[in-house]
Order: sequence, then structure tokens, then C-alpha cells
Amino acid sequence: MKKREFLKKSAILASSTAIMPSIFLACKEAEREVVKAPLTRLRTAHIGVGNMGGADLTDISSHAKVDVTALCDVDANNLAAAKKLHPNAKTYTDYRVMLEELGDEIDAVIVSTPDHTHAPASMMAMNMNKPVYCQKPLTHYVSEARAMKKLAEEKGLVTQMGIQVHSFYDYKLATLLIQSGIIGKVHTVHAWSPKNWGYDGPEPEGADPVPESLDWNLWLGTSAKRPYKEGVYHPGNWRKLVDYGCGTLGDMGVHIFDTPYNALELDVPRTIKNECREPNGFGFPEKNIVTYDFPGTKHTAESLKWIWYDGPGAPEMHEDLKLPNSAATKEAGSNSDSKESMEDKISLDAGIAEAGQLPEQGAMFVGDKGRLLLPHFMQLPQKIVDGEYVDISEEIAQVEQANNMGKPIRDYASEGPKHYHQFVDACLGEAETSAPFSYASRLTETILLGVIAGRFPNQTLHWDAQNAKFAEEEANQYLEGDYRDF
Repeated sequence: MKKREFLKKSAILASSTAIMPSIFLACKEAEREVVKAPLTRLRTAHIGVGNMGGADLTDISSHAKVDVTALCDVDANNLAAAKKLHPNAKTYTDYRVMLEELGDEIDAVIVSTPDHTHAPASMMAMNMNKPVYCQKPLTHYVSEARAMKKLAEEKGLVTQMGIQVHSFYDYKLATLLIQSGIIGKVHTVHAWSPKNWGYDGPEPEGADPVPESLDWNLWLGTSAKRPYKEGVYHPGNWRKLVDYGCGTLGDMGVHIFDTPYNALELDVPRTIKNECREPNGFGFPEKNIVTYDFPGTKHTAESLKWIWYDGPGAPEMHEDLKLPNSAATKEAGSNSDSKESMEDKISLDAGIAEAGQLPEQGAMFVGDKGRLLLPHFMQLPQKIVDGEYVDISEEIAQVEQANNMGKPIRDYASEGPKHYHQFVDACLGEAETSAPFSYASRLTETILLGVIAGRFPNQTLHWDAQNAKFAEEEANQYLEGDYRDF
């Protein structure tokens, strides 16, 4: 089934009044006005409960008003582990069966699958009028991101994309500092991660026996059918592969893009260019340099240049990235495979920046009044003017006080659940989400345009945001694909 056919059917369902949400109690006979019943507890259904899905389950269920009602995973081992933690939850292998059977017995759905299943599962849940928390990136295709945004808005659903650091202190602080004009109008952003969710090797040949614990057909879902190969797809390497993930840009890029993108109030870019190897049709490039050109906003110059670097050795040295006490080239700051504790890692990266070496991952804002370095993550942003660090403690104190921020908490165990709890509270009518699909879809579209540019190395692609297509016709085929019936 073509994705456009699926999305068209979803739009028809979205406009139908035949399916009513479980939280709607009744209608006034005269006016037929639907009245919402306020929820006092939230019954959740979780699609994908292994790895990141297990973390999502832990943080959602840590909210005092959540009842974990259903668990779904294509891997029996993941499902068994989650069931031990939530023995009263019903278990399923196929999310479609779960949603159809439970209906009004659940209030919200958490989607924590590989990227290629994000949209199919989320769209089905939203068509049943369920609020959705979906892991990042929001979708695997640009067409899906736009469809999810449209459906969520038409139905007025609470939604949240899983970018937990969006709710962390240092990122909120950096957003407010940039918007206060601390470095003037921003004209360039550099962002980087040395992680390697790419694969430059050949497509594997042959097939291995599918583990008894895994339903391979359901894992593939709407993607094309292919033989199982041990260690290639499930559980850990699917991010590297074009049929299932979105590469490093779709993983760490979403987190590191988020704060500059949010702070500068950007929309989608006008042009995109990816400097990388030629496409091999199977894995993403192991190294990418993606350059975006964005239309200006009130926080930027007339246009904004954004450069993303990923893969071993990223970022490439640039004048904008030199730090005080810095040599002309960046030394390796830390190892992404390090066994250090989180506190040690934060301390190490802070020390590296002070010594003139860039943090392992982060972003640099370049404005007409200086630069702002934002390490990833849980560190204060640092201002640099004329090659020297500038004390911004007074500006930070003013922003903290004006926005009732309190003091930073740099403990992931306590900070991590905040983004999830915000979603739960929003479903209960007690808060608003900070990364709803209206925002997440634009950020995801931006990310995915950079991924598509990797199919056309060193070629500038021109994006028509209004009509959702490239000027380069050959690139439009990658905005959507086929959905396999499974």
C-alpha cells in the first residue's frame, strides 16, 4: 500500500464522527455538544517496551496518576521483562490487535518502536482519539510528519515527541538567553555529534534463523520484507539502515538541533546540502556534513546558516568553533563509548571546554555580538566574545528569576521523567506539552530533509515548504514510500 493511500485513509477517518474518544461522556440532545469528562487517572498502552521503550515505560509509569494497562512488543523477551514490572497489564505482540481490542479501556498510547513504525502506530492510535507520546524522530518520512501534525490538530489531541532534554534546565536557559539577545542576531549555528549510526559496508547476504522470541514479520511491519540476519537489524542496529532508522542525524541530531531550533523559532529550511559518500541503498553514510539555509526570524539575521557534523572525528574544525585557550585543531575530548558515570562525563566535558577543547557533542550559536556554546548535555551555556569567555552569571540570574526557573538540577534520574510527566499532566488537563506534534513535525521534517540530501551527495536541494516538494524532482520519491500489508 502506498503511504499516500494510508495517509489519505487516515485523513478520512480523522474527519469521521463515528469514532468518539473514551473521555467523551455524552452529548446535549438539543445542541449535540460533546462534553469532556476530566480524567483523574491515565490508563496507558505502550507499543515497544525494550531498550528505549523500557525507559519510556519506566518514566511514564513513575507518574503517580498512571495505570499501565497494556504492553505490546514483537520480542517476547522484552514483553516478559515489562510484564514482571506491571503484572496487571495485558500483553500483546501486534499493536493493531491491542488497540482494536482495548478501545475505551485505554486513554493514551506511548509509541517507542523503531522509526519506521512510529507513524503507522501513532496514526492508528490518533484515529481512535488517543493522545500519543511518540519517540523521536517523529516519523520516518516527511509525508508522515505532516500527516501526523494535521491529524493531531484536527482532533485536538494532546501529543508529545520524546526529546526528554527539551525539558531540562540548561536547554530552557539557553533558549531564553538567545531570545533575550545575549549574542545579538544569530547568523550561524554549528551542531555536532561524533556518534556513528551509519553503515558503509555491503548489504548482508543470506538468512539466519529467526529467534523463537521474535515475530520478524511484525518487526518489519509496513517496511519491505527481507530475510532476518542476526545482529544486523534487531535489537540494536536498525538506526544505521535506511529502511528503518534515520541515521545519526535522526538520533542525536534531533536532541542537539532541538534547542537552537526552538530558541530561534525556525521553520523548515530553504536549501539543504549533505557532504557524504555516495548512497549504497542500504545503510546511511558514516560521516555527514549537512548545511541548511533557513529564512530569518526575529532572533536571526536575514537568513540563517546551519551546519551539522556527525561521525568519527566530528566536527571539522572551523573558526567559529575555536575556544579560548584553543589550538587551531580540536583534540579528542572524550570517547562516546566511555564507561564513566553521568556525573563524571558532565564534569569531564566542562573541563574540556575550559581547556580549549570542544565538548564531545553540542552546538555553537554565532551572533553579531558573540558566540554561545551549548554542550550536550546538562551544562551551562558559555558566552565567548573576541576569543574570551564572558561572565554571564548576572544574565542567567535575571532569566532564572524572570521565569521562575529555580536552580539547575543535574541529575538525570530526577530530570529525565519531567518530559514524560508533562505529557501525563497534559492528558489530565493540568499542563501543556512543550514538544507537541505541531512543533515536532517541523523539527522532524528539517532532520529528514538532511537525511534525504544524503541520497544526493554534495548537491544543493531546494525545498518548497508550501507545496512540500523539492525543486529537484528526483528527490521527491524519498518523501514517502510503500507500506507493505502485513
